Amino acid sequence: MAEDEKTTVSGRQDPAEDLFPLVIAVTPSPAERLRLAERLDGVAPLLLVANLDELRRLIAVPGRIRGPVPPAAPDSAEVAGGALVVDSARSTARCGDREIPLTRLEHDLLNCLTADPVRVWSYAELHRAVWHDEGLERRGDVQSLVKRLRRKLAELGTGITIDAVRGVGLRLTDHRQPRVGGG
Repeated sequence: MAEDEKTTVSGRQDPAEDLFPLVIAVTPSPAERLRLAERLDGVAPLLLVANLDELRRLIAVPGRIRGPVPPAAPDSAEVAGGALVVDSARSTARCGDREIPLTRLEHDLLNCLTADPVRVWSYAELHRAVWHDEGLERRGDVQSLVKRLRRKLAELGTGITIDAVRGVGLRLTDHRQPRVGGG
């Protein structure tokens, strides 16, 4: 094919032929993203994301026709006999026919709490697990996130909430199915 045949009416080449490198880095650490941005400055366009869910949301084709909602992904967490389903692939929480979107931080916090629902998590453990920051265990960050997540869980109509354990931390509790301890 002659060079003239490759050009469009405007005289430019087909955009599919204008290939350029793109570097995509996935790391949960803000410090690591900053380090990568400094080291790769000027090499190529750089896309830095905290996790694969964030990358999927960024590269999703807008307006794409989607089929029926798939069943919960195998990596989703279920609590209280299927009452609450956290869908990691879609970053949502579902209870019955209700569903709410979750931010990355809300998703990570809820996944952390549902992974071991009986465990009481300290604020420092939750901060490290959600923000991936070492040494920056700010209690206020966790409390603010917990407040938003409690509100969303209430919207879903679950009996599940995040309870504070005085002097220790936080845990997930299902108030519809109280646990009775015996000695």
